[in-house]
Amino acid sequence: MKRYHLLLLLLLFSCKNAPHQGSRYGMVTGLRPEKVDEYKSLHAKVWPGVLKTIEACNIHNYSIYLKKIDDRWYLFSYFEYTGKDFNGDMEKMKKDSITRQWWKVTAPCQLPLPDAAAKGDTWSGMEEVFHVE
Repeated sequence: MKRYHLLLLLLLFSCKNAPHQGSRYGMVTGLRPEKVDEYKSLHAKVWPGVLKTIEACNIHNYSIYLKKIDDRWYLFSYFEYTGKDFNGDMEKMKKDSITRQWWKVTAPCQLPLPDAAAKGDTWSGMEEVFHVE
């Protein structure tokens, strides 16, 4: 019985200290119709400093998809987080001067959804409802 309690304590401790490790994220935002080509062009040549920061913040398999629905354009992003301190890594990203400059270039292209706009954010989080490996 003691082994069971020790295993349970270890499991609870590891989950508490690494809640975001190995997590997948889906996000969505709108895109201004007149900025579609500009946004695609920017992302065809993402600045090396931005890519370096993404990697340094433990984000991997990052993709952005474009979809037109009922005459409105939307961006869907997907990434995997492999670090141990998601909030800390996101703060590190927010403080990176090159990334902040990149966001100043890309932000005018985007149309945040109402929930994100209300919080001053660009991207809205999405709930994962299915995953298979």
